Amino acid sequence: MLFTTGLVAAILVAAVPSAGAARRAFDASPFLSFARAFPSSGTDRLRPGAERVIAEIRWRRTASAGVTVLVSPAYAADPSTGERWVAFFDSLIHGSELSRLTAYVASPAEIDRICPDALGCYDDDRMWISDVVNGGVSPQEIAAHEYGHHVAFNRVNPPWIAVEWGTKRWASAMNVCSRALAGTAYPGDEGGFYTLNPGEAFAETYRVLNGYGVDDWRVADPSFRPTQAALAATRADVVDPWTGPVSQTIRVRFTHGRTWSGVVSTPLDGSLAVATTTGGVDLQLLSADRRTVLASGSWGPSGGKAVGYQVCGRRAFVLRVTTSGPRRLTVRVTKP
Repeated sequence: MLFTTGLVAAILVAAVPSAGAARRAFDASPFLSFARAFPSSGTDRLRPGAERVIAEIRWRRTASAGVTVLVSPAYAADPSTGERWVAFFDSLIHGSELSRLTAYVASPAEIDRICPDALGCYDDDRMWISDVVNGGVSPQEIAAHEYGHHVAFNRVNPPWIAVEWGTKRWASAMNVCSRALAGTAYPGDEGGFYTLNPGEAFAETYRVLNGYGVDDWRVADPSFRPTQAALAATRADVVDPWTGPVSQTIRVRFTHGRTWSGVVSTPLDGSLAVATTTGGVDLQLLSADRRTVLASGSWGPSGGKAVGYQVCGRRAFVLRVTTSGPRRLTVRVTKP
């Protein structure tokens, strides 16, 4: 959750995955616990003792219908500082999460005591930034990056954590799930694999979306540099947040034989589930080329069959329904 500079070259060297990391063992079950497979680094987002430092500073509060800004006495000479930052945050592409943000505008020296080796940081609806250019980076550029974390913190991306994996549409567009499995992305890593952390890449993409540092891509690995599709997905995730899976009912009619098949589109990564309450029916999920069976149905409590699969880069499946009894039935499909 940090906007760093100066250490990027060193981090890039350290970010090459080790052979051991590339050979991680994964649970191949349909509902893989990625949180278990990819634990957070455990690195504290704030320096030890930062909360005490924050409490000791006599902040000047500027509240609005949106963001709350607290300004350090270091900027007492400019009483408009709070209002300027309120206007800045309101100018960003945002949703209702703006009202949950508390932004602390601190001096670089205070930032150094609060944020670990960074020019700004974010933690649970709170942000710390300065009001001066630091390390050649404007405070607005830093704040836009940190606001990207705020957006992700206030979004959902099950079965993953959006602030670590990125928001639902962006993460799907950037193939974060597939990259995590391949060992080329490390969700939630604030340590040696920082530049390959998709949470940081999303924050950078959000910064670029808002026009800050468009040609400056130093924090995240170049492989995460945003495409137009990624920028469009980011905007959609901000202004029209993904709120949960969608369900549809497919009415199956067997006109010839005992087998029916149809295509299920999956534009987003996440959990796919198919179920029927009718007995004497079997379900299978196949690859789009119809050659590989990816998952088969198992008995559910309702007496019908159900099948689940973790969508990870596949954008279409073939659903095969086989009956030994009814010629007409309904199938419930739930997808991200």
